[in-house]
Amino acid sequence: MKIIKKLKGLNHKHFLVYIFVIVLMTITFACTASQSYLSEEEKLKKAEALRNLGEAHWLSGNYTAALSKLLDAEKLDPQNPYIHDDLGLVYIAKGRPDLAIGHFKKALVIKPEFTPAMNNLGTAYLARKEWDLAISIFKKINGDLLYATPYMPLSNIGWAYYNKKQYALAKKYYINALKMEPQFVTALHGLGLTYTALGEYAQAIKTFNKGVKLAPGYANIYLAIGNAYRWLRDYKKALKNYKKVIELAEENSMVAIEATKKMNGLK
Repeated sequence: MKIIKKLKGLNHKHFLVYIFVIVLMTITFACTASQSYLSEEEKLKKAEALRNLGEAHWLSGNYTAALSKLLDAEKLDPQNPYIHDDLGLVYIAKGRPDLAIGHFKKALVIKPEFTPAMNNLGTAYLARKEWDLAISIFKKINGDLLYATPYMPLSNIGWAYYNKKQYALAKKYYINALKMEPQFVTALHGLGLTYTALGEYAQAIKTFNKGVKLAPGYANIYLAIGNAYRWLRDYKKALKNYKKVIELAEENSMVAIEATKKMNGLK
C-alpha cells in the first residue's frame, strides 16, 4: 500500500524513472541469484569461457574489454593462476604494472612452479624501472632448465643492467642470450645499444644491421643506427636512418618524435 501511495504522488516522468530503477534492480538481483545457484563445475566452466574471451580481446588490443571479462572470470574462479596471469598481462598493456604485480604474485602463490608468470612479474618490475628486483626474478628463471625460452630472461637481465649503466654485465647477458637464439631481435637491439654506450659504434651498427635483416619494419632499431652514425659524425647516414624511422613509425609516436628532433638537430 505504501508503494502504491508513493507512485500516485509521482508525475509521469518520475514514474517512468521509478519503474526503470525497479526493473533494473530486479534484473540485477536475478542475475546475481542465478549465478549464486551455479554448481562449482558450472562456475569453473563459465570462468574458463570468460577467460578465453578476455584473452581474445587482449590479443586484438581491446584491453578494456579484456579486463572486464577477466575480472568476471576471477570472481567465479579466484584460485585460477592463469586468470591472474592474464589479468597481469592486461594491466601491463594498460600501463599499470603496479596492479599487474599483485596478480602475478597471486598466480605464483597458487602455482609456485608457474615460470611464465614469474617471467611476467620480472617484466612488470622492468616496466616500473625496479631493475634489481627484475634481475633477481630473471636469474631465478635462468636456473629453470625446463623453461622453453631461456634466452628471454637472459635478454631481460641484459636490459636491466643496461639501464643500471653496468654495460659490461649487460653485454655479457645479451651475448649469452644470442648464443641460444641468434635471431632474437630484442637482444640484438639491446646489445647494439650497449655497444653504443661503450663507445663501440662500428660494432653497434654491425649488430643493429643484423636486427634490421630479421625485422626490417622495426622503427626503433633504425633510430639506434642513426644515433650510432651521429656519434661517428657520419651525418648523411644518420639522417637516412632517421628518415626511415619517420617512414615506418606511427605519426606522433615517441620514436617518430625522437627521430624528428634528431633530424632537426642535423639541419
